[in-house]
Amino acid sequence: MRHSHHHRHFGEQREFGRGPFGKGGFGAGFGAGFPGPFGPGGPRRGGRRRRLFDQAELQTLLLALLAEQPRHGYDLIKEIETLSGGEYAPSPGVVYPALTYMEEQGVIAAGEAAGSRKSYEATEEGRRQLSEQAEAVAALRGRLEALAQTREKTDPAPVRRAMHSMKTALFDRLSHESADRETVLAIAEIIDEAARKIERIEP
Repeated sequence: MRHSHHHRHFGEQREFGRGPFGKGGFGAGFGAGFPGPFGPGGPRRGGRRRRLFDQAELQTLLLALLAEQPRHGYDLIKEIETLSGGEYAPSPGVVYPALTYMEEQGVIAAGEAAGSRKSYEATEEGRRQLSEQAEAVAALRGRLEALAQTREKTDPAPVRRAMHSMKTALFDRLSHESADRETVLAIAEIIDEAARKIERIEP
């Protein structure tokens, strides 16, 4: 009964033996029936979601986070989102099946449940295998940090603040009793000039 249920969730699993931790370690792929690798919440480029981690890399990252402290699946998603500066969060449809598979492989174990949430922690075997992947873990964290740095550089918060200030000043001036056609034209010219200056900014 357990086998048939497992099969319905993961589909064909012939790829599982090719994980980052060698023979018997994590699977490199979840098979043709697996949804992913990164659906809702993944970073986008040109309107399309781009693939940040493959399945094996995600498993490595999850294990590294669980080696730090026990976490629930939701906590893992939020922690990855935090590390990326809010730019990336793996979908639950990828994380939870990965945790189930990792538990079956003996690299993580279920801890105390808090309500309906199932907590996980790294096992001794998981920590042993993780110790062989220090460089890989550093590289994976580096990708998340790079996303966070990009987000910080291009954070539009100052632009939103400036737009809000302009909007406030605009409505305040136009609502004044002395506002007339010349005032409207003068404001329009200022906005047009600002647009022209923005267009001339070198990338």
